[in-house]
Amino acid sequence: MSTVVALSQHAFGLRSHVSNNICFFDEQIIIFPSGNYCVKYNIDQKWQKFIPGSDKSQAMLALSISPNRRYLAMSEIVQEKPTITIYELSSIPCRKRKILNNFEFPVQKFTCMAFSPDSKYLLTQTSPPESNLVYWLWEKQKIMAMIRTDTQNNHVYQVSFSPHDNTQVCVTGNGMFKLLRFAEGTLKHTNFQRGEPQNYLAHAWVSDDKIIVGTDTGRLFLFESGDLRWEASIMVQESISDTKNLEVIQESESLIEFPPLSSPVPSYEQVMITASDSQLAMPQVFAIAVYSKGFACSAGLGRVLLFEKIEDKDVYHETREIRIPVDLQSNDSSQSDKQDILCLCFSPSEEMLIASTSKNQLYSITMSLMEISKGEPAHFDYLMYPLHSSSITGLDTCIRKPLIATCSLDRSVRIWNYESNSLELYKEYQEEAYAVSLHPSGHFIVVGFADKLCLMNLLIDDIRPFKEYSVRGCRECAFSNGGHLFAAVNGNVIHVFTTTSLENISNLKGHTGKIRSVVWNADDSRLISCGTDGAVYEWSLSSGKRETECVLKSCSYNCVTISPDAKIIFAVGSDHTLKEIADSSILREIPAFDVIYTAIVISHSGRMLFVGTSVGTIRAMKYPLSMQKEFNDYQAHAGPVTKMSLTFDDQFLLTVSEDGCLFTWRVFDKDGRGIKREREVGFAEEVLVTKTDMEEKVRAGSDEEGCGKSLQAPRRRRALEALCSPAAAGAPLSLQVLSPHPPAAPSLPPSLLPLHPPVILPRGHLVLCAVLHP
Repeated sequence: MSTVVALSQHAFGLRSHVSNNICFFDEQIIIFPSGNYCVKYNIDQKWQKFIPGSDKSQAMLALSISPNRRYLAMSEIVQEKPTITIYELSSIPCRKRKILNNFEFPVQKFTCMAFSPDSKYLLTQTSPPESNLVYWLWEKQKIMAMIRTDTQNNHVYQVSFSPHDNTQVCVTGNGMFKLLRFAEGTLKHTNFQRGEPQNYLAHAWVSDDKIIVGTDTGRLFLFESGDLRWEASIMVQESISDTKNLEVIQESESLIEFPPLSSPVPSYEQVMITASDSQLAMPQVFAIAVYSKGFACSAGLGRVLLFEKIEDKDVYHETREIRIPVDLQSNDSSQSDKQDILCLCFSPSEEMLIASTSKNQLYSITMSLMEISKGEPAHFDYLMYPLHSSSITGLDTCIRKPLIATCSLDRSVRIWNYESNSLELYKEYQEEAYAVSLHPSGHFIVVGFADKLCLMNLLIDDIRPFKEYSVRGCRECAFSNGGHLFAAVNGNVIHVFTTTSLENISNLKGHTGKIRSVVWNADDSRLISCGTDGAVYEWSLSSGKRETECVLKSCSYNCVTISPDAKIIFAVGSDHTLKEIADSSILREIPAFDVIYTAIVISHSGRMLFVGTSVGTIRAMKYPLSMQKEFNDYQAHAGPVTKMSLTFDDQFLLTVSEDGCLFTWRVFDKDGRGIKREREVGFAEEVLVTKTDMEEKVRAGSDEEGCGKSLQAPRRRRALEALCSPAAAGAPLSLQVLSPHPPAAPSLPPSLLPLHPPVILPRGHLVLCAVLHP
């Protein structure tokens, strides 16, 4: 065991394709999967606690919380074997109560689960081809009954118990709606399907014997004891032209029709192949959640409908439509709300409704506020902040601010704050973003897109490019430690640019394969690179030539780093080892023990080393390294770790993965010698505003009195306060107004415009003057 420890601090991400991926623990705390963890998140206080997956877990498949909120069941694949772990949520930290992993029947994985009303029994459904429904007395790990639910390799999407009856069970899936009763050690069918088979995606019990069921063609059915009592088709009619503003869709455009049984309903395939000029789309009902007045169901892309029961009738009518709002930061805002809603969950008091979507987002709406605003269009809000929806390809942090920059194949760049655990800025682009680097000042970034390389300013409310380079497919980029240079990779060439004149000052050629990683040494005099050609090169920036080289053609390298004293290079790759390289030769090869290392980072103290693996784990080691298994493994991500970084003070480890999640970890060495680095200067609190933006804000606040008034004028003071208000979460102390790109060299002394009296920001800070760079 290593003395180097990593404690999970915060997770930024959701794994939406885990079955039943949101549940309420109590009125304020929800549970959702992120990476290979389940996160307990307090909505009001914003803290997170973690329930780790099993050691060597390969995939989390499904969750289920017991009705008494005491237990959480988690279905996983662990070392190629299916496993169900039941956690006791009331203990702190949550402890494993039971593990079900020895099965006397064939099973590949458990795809969905449900607890009985008294929380003593557990239903589990296996995947095809076995497709067994297993009824467990889980506390004793005893199988009470088992039945095969399907013989035609159709998928089962959901299983459940009746709300007050341990013996009544429902199963829905592709072509199946089945009611079963447990009696005398067996599960017996109690209904017979009639009519055309449907692809039943979701169901929910609205009473002890009534079930509402939704299909992939937008049909809703109410069954009582297996007999059809009510039926409706959700018809959505909306223009898909780009000029349509989805935020102002009228409620009259949502039609609930009750067709006769002979009415044709378009198939799912027909809906998905809809031509661009089509006006109709049949919504898929992926989720249904019951509440006291009726139920909520997903009703196509970005849309939830609320239904209420008509008194004394087995009929429901639509009362409200809730939409995912258009995201103005999206590169195509007209499509940003086009997300399938996969899971819906009401809080215990029914005050809040939470939805998860196919793009890994969490949304919420307060029911009481929606009641007050009847007649107005209802929209979800982000529960926390917009999350990445695809593999994260780039990661970096800076020195002067507590910021993290990430980019993703979802075509977005996001700036996070690891002190406040919040999202500061984000923006989507037309092209996929492959690499990102954050300037040490925290004021600008360089991003590698599929078609170009961009330098961008991080403004108070925008990420704005100011310089583009024709470097295509840049998958690695890095600012130097001093911030005066940056390197960008194009295939097998490293381009080096200066941040003062923004010119290309050097091109480093020598690799014969794609370069996978570049890193600067501490004084920025050298650059180290590694690639798929098995080469690790050390480049001199002054001469532009290789100083050392180490080539091992049998290894395709993934990542490289260098010790703080620049004496040792560490490289990891496809050959299951970690290599220590010095003076063009391999000093040592440390075995990885059956995993492939995909990322590596060393602390600024030189005493802690962290590696990420192809199975998503984080490995913490102490330097000097041991040849033995002296390390700590942490279940972290649900996919290969793509990037890792350490904050400048060695307090936080940052990891990202193909699973689309960002994790922050608090790290330390139990020995503690020379690890903690005290900050001599606090984090900078300035924010960037372009001169043009400032002038526009001021101009917007002026009136017919003319533009000659000073900044002290009340209207301009209000404009300045409005300018500052979006940053209330990380309230700045002053404004730094810059031209659209960083100055090439120190210019004229800035003019200080004193504000009398000072502007008071939302958190009580003062702005005493505005700093204007000409």
